[in-house]
Amino acid sequence: MASDSTPPADAVNTAIDSVSALSEDSRRRMFVFIRRAGRAVTRDEAAASVGISRKLAAFHLDKLVDAGLLRARYETPGGIRKVGRRPKVYEPTDAQITVSIPERRHELLADLLLDAVLTEGADENAAQAAVRAAERRGRRMGEAARDETRPGRLGPERGLTVCERLLDEYGYEPVREAPTELRLRNCPFHPLTEKAPDLVCGMNHAFLAGYVDGLEVNGVQAVLAPEPGECCVRLGPSDTDRDDEGGPLARSMIGGAGGRRPASPAG
Repeated sequence: MASDSTPPADAVNTAIDSVSALSEDSRRRMFVFIRRAGRAVTRDEAAASVGISRKLAAFHLDKLVDAGLLRARYETPGGIRKVGRRPKVYEPTDAQITVSIPERRHELLADLLLDAVLTEGADENAAQAAVRAAERRGRRMGEAARDETRPGRLGPERGLTVCERLLDEYGYEPVREAPTELRLRNCPFHPLTEKAPDLVCGMNHAFLAGYVDGLEVNGVQAVLAPEPGECCVRLGPSDTDRDDEGGPLARSMIGGAGGRRPASPAG
Protein backbone atom coordinates (compact mmCIF):
# COMPACT_ATOMS: atom_id res chain seq x y z
CA MET A 1 0.00 0.00 0.00
CA ALA A 2 1.45 3.26 -1.12
CA SER A 3 -0.70 5.36 1.14
CA ASP A 4 -0.29 6.18 4.82
CA SER A 5 -4.00 5.65 5.31
CA THR A 6 -5.09 2.39 6.83
CA PRO A 7 -6.74 0.08 4.32
CA PRO A 8 -10.38 -0.96 4.90
CA ALA A 9 -10.82 -3.83 7.32
CA ASP A 10 -12.62 -5.87 4.68
CA ALA A 11 -10.10 -5.23 1.88
CA VAL A 12 -9.25 -8.91 1.52
CA ASN A 13 -12.91 -9.95 1.44
CA THR A 14 -13.59 -7.28 -1.19
CA ALA A 15 -10.76 -8.59 -3.34
CA ILE A 16 -12.02 -12.16 -3.01
CA ASP A 17 -15.55 -11.07 -3.96
CA SER A 18 -14.19 -9.26 -7.02
CA VAL A 19 -12.24 -12.29 -8.18
CA SER A 20 -15.24 -14.54 -7.49
CA ALA A 21 -17.30 -12.38 -9.83
CA LEU A 22 -15.02 -13.51 -12.67
CA SER A 23 -15.51 -17.23 -12.02
CA GLU A 24 -18.46 -17.40 -14.47
CA ASP A 25 -17.15 -17.95 -18.02
CA SER A 26 -19.37 -15.49 -19.96
CA ARG A 27 -18.86 -12.81 -17.33
CA ARG A 28 -15.09 -13.22 -17.43
CA ARG A 29 -15.00 -13.11 -21.25
CA MET A 30 -17.11 -9.95 -21.35
CA PHE A 31 -14.83 -8.34 -18.78
CA VAL A 32 -11.76 -9.16 -20.91
CA PHE A 33 -13.54 -7.82 -24.02
CA ILE A 34 -14.39 -4.52 -22.30
CA ARG A 35 -10.88 -4.07 -20.90
CA ARG A 36 -9.37 -4.55 -24.35
CA ALA A 37 -11.90 -2.38 -26.19
CA GLY A 38 -10.22 0.88 -25.17
CA ARG A 39 -13.63 2.63 -25.03
CA ALA A 40 -17.02 2.36 -23.36
CA VAL A 41 -18.98 -0.70 -24.53
CA THR A 42 -22.76 -1.09 -24.82
CA ARG A 43 -24.74 -4.06 -23.52
CA ASP A 44 -25.43 -5.17 -27.08
CA GLU A 45 -21.72 -5.19 -27.91
CA ALA A 46 -20.86 -7.06 -24.71
CA ALA A 47 -23.59 -9.63 -25.38
CA ALA A 48 -22.43 -10.16 -28.96
CA SER A 49 -18.82 -10.64 -27.84
CA VAL A 50 -19.74 -13.85 -26.00
CA GLY A 51 -22.87 -14.89 -27.89
CA ILE A 52 -25.54 -14.44 -25.19
CA SER A 53 -28.78 -12.48 -24.95
CA ARG A 54 -28.81 -8.79 -24.10
CA LYS A 55 -30.84 -9.49 -20.96
CA LEU A 56 -28.37 -12.09 -19.69
CA ALA A 57 -25.47 -9.80 -20.57
CA ALA A 58 -27.07 -7.02 -18.51
CA PHE A 59 -27.25 -9.35 -15.51
CA HIS A 60 -23.56 -10.27 -15.75
CA LEU A 61 -22.46 -6.69 -16.41
CA ASP A 62 -24.30 -5.43 -13.35
CA LYS A 63 -22.56 -8.12 -11.29
CA LEU A 64 -19.22 -6.81 -12.49
CA VAL A 65 -20.26 -3.27 -11.56
CA ASP A 66 -21.27 -4.45 -8.07
CA ALA A 67 -17.87 -6.12 -7.71
CA GLY A 68 -16.10 -2.85 -8.51
CA LEU A 69 -14.56 -4.16 -11.73
CA LEU A 70 -16.66 -2.08 -14.14
CA ARG A 71 -18.44 1.27 -13.97
CA ALA A 72 -21.62 2.08 -15.89
CA ARG A 73 -22.94 5.33 -17.33
CA TYR A 74 -25.27 6.51 -20.06
CA GLU A 75 -23.76 7.77 -23.28
CA THR A 76 -24.70 8.45 -26.88
CA PRO A 77 -22.18 6.62 -29.07
CA GLY A 78 -21.28 8.11 -32.44
CA GLY A 79 -22.76 11.57 -31.90
CA ILE A 80 -26.00 13.12 -30.71
CA ARG A 81 -29.00 10.81 -30.34
CA LYS A 82 -32.30 12.63 -30.87
CA VAL A 83 -34.77 9.75 -30.40
CA GLY A 84 -35.02 7.18 -27.60
CA ARG A 85 -33.17 6.65 -24.37
CA ARG A 86 -29.41 6.86 -24.29
CA PRO A 87 -27.78 3.39 -24.08
CA LYS A 88 -26.00 2.23 -20.96
CA VAL A 89 -22.28 1.71 -21.48
CA TYR A 90 -19.61 -0.01 -19.44
CA GLU A 91 -15.91 0.56 -18.97
CA PRO A 92 -13.25 -0.81 -16.62
CA THR A 93 -12.47 0.87 -13.31
CA ASP A 94 -8.98 1.61 -12.05
CA ALA A 95 -9.30 -1.09 -9.40
CA GLN A 96 -6.33 -3.40 -8.99
CA ILE A 97 -7.39 -6.68 -7.43
CA THR A 98 -4.85 -8.92 -5.72
CA VAL A 99 -5.64 -11.94 -3.60
CA SER A 100 -2.87 -13.71 -1.69
CA ILE A 101 -3.23 -16.31 1.05
CA PRO A 102 -1.37 -15.77 3.29
CA GLU A 103 -1.46 -12.03 2.68
CA ARG A 104 1.56 -10.27 1.16
CA ARG A 105 2.39 -6.57 1.14
CA HIS A 106 5.15 -6.32 -1.44
CA GLU A 107 3.77 -2.98 -2.68
CA LEU A 108 4.39 -1.48 0.77
CA LEU A 109 7.98 -2.70 0.74
CA ALA A 110 8.50 -1.30 -2.76
CA ASP A 111 7.02 2.05 -1.74
CA LEU A 112 9.30 2.28 1.29
CA LEU A 113 12.34 1.47 -0.84
CA LEU A 114 11.32 4.17 -3.32
CA ASP A 115 11.05 6.67 -0.46
CA ALA A 116 14.52 5.65 0.67
CA VAL A 117 16.02 6.17 -2.80
CA LEU A 118 14.41 9.60 -3.14
CA THR A 119 15.47 10.82 0.31
CA GLU A 120 18.83 9.11 0.90
CA GLY A 121 21.17 11.49 2.69
CA ALA A 122 24.89 12.00 2.13
CA ASP A 123 25.63 10.61 5.60
CA GLU A 124 23.81 7.28 5.17
CA ASN A 125 23.98 4.23 2.96
CA ALA A 126 21.06 2.69 1.08
CA ALA A 127 20.16 0.21 3.86
CA GLN A 128 20.17 2.93 6.50
CA ALA A 129 17.95 5.11 4.31
CA ALA A 130 15.51 2.20 3.88
CA VAL A 131 15.27 1.61 7.62
CA ARG A 132 14.81 5.33 8.24
CA ALA A 133 12.05 5.53 5.62
CA ALA A 134 10.28 2.53 7.16
CA GLU A 135 10.43 3.97 10.68
CA ARG A 136 9.16 7.33 9.46
CA ARG A 137 6.25 5.74 7.59
CA GLY A 138 5.25 3.66 10.60
CA ARG A 139 5.47 6.68 12.90
CA ARG A 140 3.30 8.79 10.61
CA MET A 141 0.70 6.02 10.46
CA GLY A 142 0.72 5.73 14.25
CA GLU A 143 0.32 9.48 14.65
CA ALA A 144 -2.54 9.51 12.14
CA ALA A 145 -4.29 6.67 13.97
CA ARG A 146 -3.90 8.50 17.27
CA ASP A 147 -5.26 11.74 15.82
CA GLU A 148 -8.23 9.88 14.37
CA THR A 149 -9.18 7.81 17.42
CA ARG A 150 -7.93 10.09 20.24
CA PRO A 151 -7.49 7.14 22.62
CA GLY A 152 -5.88 9.07 25.48
CA ARG A 153 -3.00 7.52 27.39
CA LEU A 154 -2.40 4.00 26.11
CA GLY A 155 -1.04 1.40 28.50
CA PRO A 156 0.42 -1.90 27.23
CA GLU A 157 -2.80 -3.96 27.09
CA ARG A 158 -5.07 -1.38 25.48
CA GLY A 159 -2.23 -0.18 23.28
CA LEU A 160 -1.69 -3.64 21.86
CA THR A 161 -5.42 -3.95 21.22
CA VAL A 162 -5.23 -0.80 19.08
CA CYS A 163 -2.12 -2.14 17.32
CA GLU A 164 -3.86 -5.42 16.49
CA ARG A 165 -6.17 -3.66 14.06
CA LEU A 166 -3.35 -2.40 11.84
CA LEU A 167 -1.42 -5.63 12.15
CA ASP A 168 -4.44 -7.66 11.11
CA GLU A 169 -5.22 -5.41 8.16
CA TYR A 170 -1.65 -5.59 6.91
CA GLY A 171 -1.59 -9.39 7.01
CA TYR A 172 0.62 -9.97 10.05
CA GLU A 173 -1.93 -12.38 11.60
CA PRO A 174 -1.40 -11.18 15.20
CA VAL A 175 -1.92 -13.60 18.08
CA ARG A 176 -2.20 -12.37 21.68
CA GLU A 177 0.07 -14.74 23.60
CA ALA A 178 -0.14 -12.71 26.80
CA PRO A 179 -1.91 -9.48 27.87
CA THR A 180 1.19 -7.48 26.94
CA GLU A 181 2.65 -9.55 24.09
CA LEU A 182 1.69 -9.97 20.44
CA ARG A 183 3.11 -12.68 18.25
CA LEU A 184 2.88 -12.16 14.47
CA ARG A 185 2.21 -15.43 12.65
CA ASN A 186 2.71 -14.16 9.09
CA CYS A 187 5.41 -12.17 7.31
CA PRO A 188 3.74 -9.88 4.73
CA PHE A 189 7.07 -9.51 2.92
CA HIS A 190 7.81 -13.19 2.31
CA PRO A 191 9.52 -14.53 0.18
CA LEU A 192 11.56 -11.34 -0.31
CA THR A 193 12.67 -11.62 3.30
CA GLU A 194 14.62 -14.76 2.42
CA LYS A 195 16.61 -12.89 -0.24
CA ALA A 196 17.72 -10.04 2.05
CA PRO A 197 16.87 -10.82 5.69
CA ASP A 198 19.05 -8.08 7.17
CA LEU A 199 17.44 -5.39 5.04
CA VAL A 200 13.80 -6.55 4.99
CA CYS A 201 13.67 -7.59 8.64
CA GLY A 202 15.35 -4.33 9.62
CA MET A 203 12.77 -2.34 7.66
CA ASN A 204 9.91 -4.40 9.08
CA HIS A 205 11.16 -3.90 12.62
CA ALA A 206 11.58 -0.16 12.05
CA PHE A 207 8.11 0.16 10.51
CA LEU A 208 6.39 -1.55 13.45
CA ALA A 209 8.49 0.24 16.07
CA GLY A 210 7.68 3.55 14.40
CA TYR A 211 3.97 2.75 14.48
CA VAL A 212 4.04 1.90 18.19
CA ASP A 213 6.00 5.07 18.87
CA GLY A 214 3.70 7.29 16.79
CA LEU A 215 0.66 5.80 18.50
CA GLU A 216 2.32 6.57 21.85
CA VAL A 217 1.83 3.18 23.44
CA ASN A 218 3.39 3.06 26.88
CA GLY A 219 5.43 0.07 27.99
CA VAL A 220 5.51 -1.75 24.62
CA GLN A 221 8.29 -2.13 22.10
CA ALA A 222 8.88 -3.97 18.84
CA VAL A 223 11.71 -6.49 19.13
CA LEU A 224 13.40 -8.76 16.62
CA ALA A 225 12.53 -12.33 17.57
CA PRO A 226 12.60 -14.39 14.36
CA GLU A 227 10.87 -17.77 14.22
CA PRO A 228 10.73 -20.07 11.18
CA GLY A 229 7.61 -19.41 9.12
CA GLU A 230 6.58 -16.31 11.10
CA CYS A 231 7.25 -12.58 11.19
CA CYS A 232 10.64 -11.61 12.60
CA VAL A 233 9.12 -9.06 14.99
CA ARG A 234 7.11 -9.34 18.20
CA LEU A 235 5.49 -6.64 20.27
CA GLY A 236 6.13 -7.03 23.97
CA PRO A 237 6.95 -5.23 27.22
CA SER A 238 9.62 -2.57 27.02
CA ASP A 239 12.44 -2.29 29.52
CA THR A 240 11.40 1.23 30.46
CA ASP A 241 8.02 2.90 30.22
CA ARG A 242 7.41 6.25 28.56
CA ASP A 243 7.08 9.33 30.66
CA ASP A 244 3.71 11.10 30.73
CA GLU A 245 4.84 13.44 27.97
CA GLY A 246 5.01 10.55 25.50
CA GLY A 247 8.79 10.48 25.24
CA PRO A 248 10.65 8.25 22.82
CA LEU A 249 10.03 4.55 22.96
CA ALA A 250 13.13 2.39 23.12
CA ARG A 251 14.04 1.61 19.51
CA SER A 252 16.92 -0.86 19.62
CA MET A 253 18.49 -1.69 16.30
CA ILE A 254 16.80 1.13 14.37
CA GLY A 255 19.03 3.57 12.56
CA GLY A 256 21.62 1.04 11.51
CA ALA A 257 21.50 -1.19 8.48
CA GLY A 258 18.76 -3.37 9.89
CA GLY A 259 20.29 -4.79 13.04
CA ARG A 260 21.62 -8.26 13.67
CA ARG A 261 20.96 -10.98 11.16
CA PRO A 262 17.94 -13.05 12.13
CA ALA A 263 18.66 -16.56 13.29
CA SER A 264 16.39 -17.80 10.49
CA PRO A 265 14.49 -16.03 7.72
CA ALA A 266 11.04 -14.81 8.57
CA GLY A 267 8.13 -16.58 6.96
